[in-house]
Amino acid sequence: MSVALKSWRANEGPKHLITMVWIAANVFLFWKTFMVYFSEAQYYYLHKMLGLGLCISRASASVLNFNCSLVLLPMCRSLLTFLRGSQRVTGRRVRRLLDKSKTFHVACGVTICIFSGEKHSIATIVFPGVTGVLLVLVLFLMFTASSYCIRVSSYEIFWYTHNLFIVFYVILMVHVAGGALKYQSNVETHPPGCVHNNLSSWTNHRAAGEKGAESSGAPQTVCQEEARFQPHFPQTWLWVSAPLCLYCAERFYRFIRSSTAPVTIVSVISHPCSVLELRMLKSGFKPHPGQYILLNCPSVSSFENHPFTLTTVSPFVDDWRQYKLKRLYFVWVCRDLQSFYWFADLLCGLHERLWRDNRPDYLNVQLYLSNAQGLQSISEERYRFLSSRLRIGRPKWKLIFQEIGRANQLKRVGVFCCGPKGISKALHTLCNSNPHTETAFEYNKESFS
Repeated sequence: MSVALKSWRANEGPKHLITMVWIAANVFLFWKTFMVYFSEAQYYYLHKMLGLGLCISRASASVLNFNCSLVLLPMCRSLLTFLRGSQRVTGRRVRRLLDKSKTFHVACGVTICIFSGEKHSIATIVFPGVTGVLLVLVLFLMFTASSYCIRVSSYEIFWYTHNLFIVFYVILMVHVAGGALKYQSNVETHPPGCVHNNLSSWTNHRAAGEKGAESSGAPQTVCQEEARFQPHFPQTWLWVSAPLCLYCAERFYRFIRSSTAPVTIVSVISHPCSVLELRMLKSGFKPHPGQYILLNCPSVSSFENHPFTLTTVSPFVDDWRQYKLKRLYFVWVCRDLQSFYWFADLLCGLHERLWRDNRPDYLNVQLYLSNAQGLQSISEERYRFLSSRLRIGRPKWKLIFQEIGRANQLKRVGVFCCGPKGISKALHTLCNSNPHTETAFEYNKESFS
């Protein structure tokens, strides 16, 4: 197996496997429900009245129930955090799958919109109802307000419309409780298409003919009694009640945890380039490298929470031996020189600590200044370590990967990206198509799931 295929399998394999299993489950549910309403005897008369629209509508409802039960699970952040930190979940691939929970949430949401629209566009032709129209309206508001342009320009619209999911689930429960569709309950005593003794010969001939051409010539079955029908027992609540209760309990737990131990702001530092540093203390909270937190400012909004990355984390400097890293390559690209200063003290402190521990080659720092207008350099003496590693221009990622690959042959290199989509896409592509060295690159991107 080539190195590029190994990298692709590590980066994309688990994600595509989960996607294929999810698609297969949706297809199976759709096909199974379709065939039940198309060929089962208890739905014979209902199918004759409504045609294929019945089968497609009920099959879409099964897919809708399935995805409504899944869409809330990726948003249980406390549960995902517990799984990431659990000793039972030790595999990197499992943790990276958990980081893509937001993508799975979006996929389930889009599927709900598609099959909900398809279901109600067919069903409302025969059974127009207020609840069905309200479901489509709520989904339309949630879907349109989730677009990138609205989330960036007016996050409040996205936040408040997305919390209409509570209204959506309530209407969904009421919608299926109407009992509009009924199935035949006495198929044994009244087989579909059977002949009544008390009806005219013309009526019996018409009823027998509705069974299809394949039954022609066969002896006709006589009905023992009239057909009886009864509504379905609602099944939607069986699908969504457990995930909905889990999510509500998780939201309540997050609210209690955030309110019982308030955060104390130690200092506020304004760095160049509109960077704000907050130093905070919270009892019972132990930060970890690479972690992000959700901040809530009640004076602005009691319901909004925004993710922020933890950048100054002392355990990484003090207890770096616990991480099984052979070497650390740090590549930082900024538009102007002042952007480097807000992170310079931490980098220089880490460099000095490694020198004292006799590990000078552990940290490889490369700084790139993309704005080449004018001669710029880091002149402060205390930042001499960074000044010697400053380069003008954009990094040549392919050459950097080749250099790292030659220095780490037959090893696994983890690539962690925090930056714009253009750089992320370039690094992702290089990780999956790097056949020049015997090194497997595993791509990771900062994800606020």
